[in-house]
Formats: sequence, structure tokens, C-alpha cells
Amino acid sequence: MIPLAALETVIDASGAAPAIEARLPAGVRGRQLSARTLLAGMMLALADGRPAHLTRVHQALTGLPEDDRVRLGVTADWDSGTHLLTYRQTEYTFGLVAGALARDKPDGLPSAALAGLCADLLEASVPQELKDSGSSLAVDWSDLETFSRPPPRGTRDCADPEASWGHRKNNLLHDNDELFFGYYLSVAVTVPDEAGPAVPELARRMTLSSCRHDPVPAFTPVLTAMPGQGIPLGDVLADSGYSHRIPRNWALPLRLAGAQLVQDLHPHDRGPKGTHEGAILANGNLYCPCTPQVLLELGPLAPGADKGQAADHDRKTRETARYKLGRHASDDADGYCRVTCPAVTGKVRCPLRPASMTLDRGRPEILQPPEQPQACCTRQAITVPPDVNAKTRQKHDYPSAAWRRSYARRTAAERGFATVKDPAAGATARGWCRLTGLAPLTLFTATLLIVRNQRILAAWNARQEENARRAAKGLPPKTRRRRRKTLTAHTAAAPP
Repeated sequence: MIPLAALETVIDASGAAPAIEARLPAGVRGRQLSARTLLAGMMLALADGRPAHLTRVHQALTGLPEDDRVRLGVTADWDSGTHLLTYRQTEYTFGLVAGALARDKPDGLPSAALAGLCADLLEASVPQELKDSGSSLAVDWSDLETFSRPPPRGTRDCADPEASWGHRKNNLLHDNDELFFGYYLSVAVTVPDEAGPAVPELARRMTLSSCRHDPVPAFTPVLTAMPGQGIPLGDVLADSGYSHRIPRNWALPLRLAGAQLVQDLHPHDRGPKGTHEGAILANGNLYCPCTPQVLLELGPLAPGADKGQAADHDRKTRETARYKLGRHASDDADGYCRVTCPAVTGKVRCPLRPASMTLDRGRPEILQPPEQPQACCTRQAITVPPDVNAKTRQKHDYPSAAWRRSYARRTAAERGFATVKDPAAGATARGWCRLTGLAPLTLFTATLLIVRNQRILAAWNARQEENARRAAKGLPPKTRRRRRKTLTAHTAAAPP
């Protein structure tokens, strides 16, 4: 059970309660239930593994010790005597909060006030000592069903008109996606920086949007707003569902905000995709026009590949990098950069660059240079505008070993959704929240992620204390032991 004091600390640090109260209408008689107490009750209910029902919120508040009930206003002195908070008061206050944070004309996207509230609450759940420990984020989206039944075909007449039909992956044998009725939940989880210290995988940003909207452009403004809030963006890790989007909806705004993209490429975006000044565009880089086709079409390492296959794949990616045009410097303020022929930088031997022919023969040699060389072969350097490779350009060469090691951190996003959807800790399946509408679902989802962050922090702190205790005794940190038995071992252990 998460202590009430820890949850109150998050609420107070976020400043969410005063911001909500400022948006609520002033009644003739003061409300017994404040926004601060309501948020605490929502977190208490979810921390206890209860579903996101207002009846559970009311039970969590009324089940507190007497001192806490009086302090939070759950028990109040009325003219008629001591009054205990009722369920109708809980329902009324939550309705006011949800209505104040919703859009005037609901369209399936959160309002600016709601998005800001979620960002403040999630940021407050990250301890101060961990805020600057890493700037890398792993992002992903998942499904979140609404409790409403879908509308009849061709209509929107249902209890949740903001919801819509969406697609999600399933574990069935066929490859078809499964339909669901509800929303897309997008989450950004903190991951360690490259060569940086380990950090707890905390949910730092989230958004909820109707399935009639693309989840990627709905989440992009949430991430690009972080530098303006004093939180620099480092590596942003995403799968091909993000990299395949139109560049102005994902890649370009993130780069403008200072992020370094580390992403998988969609099969349609891999391999040669045109030329620029004679150089071949492939996998986010520019390559010599005489690069072997087999190297340009190299794909990512297959899952389950053995060490020999991995070594051979890495050898090919290193060979491909020899043909890549080298950068003069990083991008300028407008996104332009300058690149140079690989023969000028001494990576290959080419007759069109006589100085390169004096290099040792351990480098690849261009045996048949172009009969009519273009700018990349004749100029000292060429200028690359930001719209070239705008979708596929990223931090590491794709699909090199450096990219593979860096991209492996993205599994933190998958683990984040796994903990949220765990049936033992309040799965977000249909019926988890019986309120309909984007604002109520967003409020409960944000508080659920805060509760998850508290659990992750508790486990992290316990592990750090254990490691410190072992270090004081001269023991190495405790690691997980993989208990794997072969068929031979099981056969030998079987009774005769």
C-alpha cells in the first residue's frame, strides 16, 4: 500500500489542486470535497488495486483514519452535526472537475488545461534527484477501451460519442489486427542515456486521444513542450509506427525541439529511396552512388540470431558505413548540414579523387566510377536540406550494432504498458473505468500512472538499498539468475 503522505506530496508539488479549484464554479454553499482530496482519493483507490470507480474512491476516502478524514475534509462539522462525505458529493465534485477540464466542443482530443494538468502531475511524481539523471524517453501507444457500447452502424449514438473504433495487436495466430472501441493511450517512459547510469522506468508524459485521431501527432506536442518547461529532450526511442508518419507530424518537430531520434524503420522506408546531388538516400543517410546494392538493402538483425549471424551482420553494416558521406558538422539552426564524399574523408579509394588512391588497399575501391559524375563526386562538399531523409534520419546508422544497442532500450515502453495492464494491479480492460468521456478517462489514467510510478520507485529504492548493503560487505550487486534447464537435465532428473 502506498502511503497517503507520498500521494499528497505529489499532488502538492504539481500545483494541480489550486489550478483545478480556480476553474470550478463558485457555489452558494462551499463544497465539502476539495479537488486535492478528490485526487488523493482517486490515487488511494488505484493504489489499493481497486478499479477506477467513483464508489471505490468514496470507499477509500471514508476508510481513512479519523485524523486524516478530518484533515482532508472527508468528515466535516455541519450545523446538524458531524457529516461524513457521501457518494453523491464525490460524484458531484468529480463531474465539476471533469467538466471544467473538458473542451467546450469535445472532439476526441484533450484540452490544453487537461494536458497541462496531466503533465504537471506526472512530472511531480518524478523525484527531484532523478529529474536530471537522464533525458532519454521511450514512447509507444496502446489501446484503452471505453465502457460504452459501440454505436449502431453509421451513427455515433452511444454513451461515449468521443470514442471511436481503433486497431490493436493481439496474440492470436493470424496477422490481422483486432478492433476495439475506445481511445489510444500514448506514454513516454524514462530510460537510461547511452553510457549513462541506470534509472527507474517512470512514466513522464502521457496523453489520451480518440481513435479517430492519429495518436502520433496527438502526442508530439506533449513531447515538444518539455524543453519549454525546463526539461531537455535527449534520445527519443520509437518503433516504426512513429517513424513511418509524415515528417511534419513526428520527426521534424522532435528534431526542432532538440531530440535525437532512435527508431526502427518501416519496411516501406528501408533501402534506397532516391538520390540527392547524385548521392543515394538509404536508411536515413547519403551514400556513394557506387555503393553495392546488397549493402544498401541490408535489413535489421533477425530476432533470435546467433552470435555468428550477429557478427556477420555487424561486419556488413561496418562495410556499408565506409560508403556513407561524412558530415562536416552538426545541423545549423535551419536544419541544413554539409556532407563530403567518402573518398575525401579517406574511407574508400576512388579514381575520381586521386588523393584517395594513395591509401592502403584495405579500404574498398571504386572500380567503375560514374562516367558522368554528379555533384557528390565532383564537389568538396554538398549541402543537405532538412527535407532530405526527413523521415528516416536518426542518431545511429540503421541497422548497425550501435543502433541495435541503443534501440534495445525501447522495451521500457512495453514494460510500462505491461504494468498498467497487469490484472493483479488494476488492468485497464473494459470495465476498469465505468465513466465515459475523454476527460474522466484521462484523469483516472494519469492517476493510475502516478500510482505505477510510486510502485516503481519503491522497488527501485529497495534495490538500491540492497546493493548498498551488499557493497558494504564487499559483495557484488545482486543479479537475476536465469533458471533454465535443458531436456537432458529434465530427463536425467526423472525417476527410473
